[in-house]
Amino acid sequence: MRERIELPMCGISTFGKAEICTDLDKLTPDVDVAVLGAPFDMGTVFRPGARLAPRALREASQLPARPHGAYSAERDTEYLKDVKIVDCGDSDMIQSDVEYCIKNIKEDVRAIAAKGIMPLVLGGDHTITIPVIRGLDCVGDFTIVHIDAHLDWTEGPAHIRIGQGNPMRRSSELPYVLPMVHIGIRGLGSSGATDFADAKAHGDEIIYAREIKKYGVEAALKRIPRTERYYITLDVDGFDPSIIPATGTPSVGGLNYYEVIDILEGVARMGDIVGMDVVELAPNYDQSGASGIQIAQTILELLGYIFHEKKLRAGR
Repeated sequence: MRERIELPMCGISTFGKAEICTDLDKLTPDVDVAVLGAPFDMGTVFRPGARLAPRALREASQLPARPHGAYSAERDTEYLKDVKIVDCGDSDMIQSDVEYCIKNIKEDVRAIAAKGIMPLVLGGDHTITIPVIRGLDCVGDFTIVHIDAHLDWTEGPAHIRIGQGNPMRRSSELPYVLPMVHIGIRGLGSSGATDFADAKAHGDEIIYAREIKKYGVEAALKRIPRTERYYITLDVDGFDPSIIPATGTPSVGGLNYYEVIDILEGVARMGDIVGMDVVELAPNYDQSGASGIQIAQTILELLGYIFHEKKLRAGR
């Protein structure tokens, strides 16, 4: 059979042109990353639309996709050459049935993690981090690296305990979640004073966007706890809205591309990444498609760093 070239406009839009495996029971031990969509935005407080992000990110990822590896000239390194990524489709959702959706995300992540495979979850609003973290109860203790404009430690609104404003508080309640680090926090109303006090009481480190602008990425990396395992949750509003406008809660004064990617590369050097999610992209505000393309490129670049550093730690 003639080898296909697979230019961006060709083929089925799986994430990064990965193979398809929608039956989680059929995931094999040679798989490194399982991509799972979580098209859920019922936790959104203001501007909805993040439920459409998994599909949009798959489409956007066709441009930066390099299914057979990608060469970085500035680092003189080939990334993702021997990394097997599969696209597992989406967790099943039913609109207005939050419990059904949360349960499915948790069970799907647990099925992936139980096979020793790293889950990459495409949200969805930030609510989806709650079931993802709950589904990682088999991987051991880990530190959450949280990039966001907002602290996400609220208890509301009202009696709502599962929503986009409280995934970090809910995660802190789990015995295997170590003190977290929150990066890029900024703006009035990110959370109340008691939320910040509670996060600090949990032992969390809070690094404000203004501090990164003033002191740089290396200073921020020194404040991240050194542990064996990390989980990354990237809220796209951690970026400045001048470069990522397509989000439900844009906040001025955010991070730029190199600040985010250099922080994430630094985390990849520190220890094993047990999973990651990318949340709060709302494609209905992405008129040019540029936000989706940049986020897809961020994810693929980070995956390259994660597995390159993992190979170096293994001495290969």
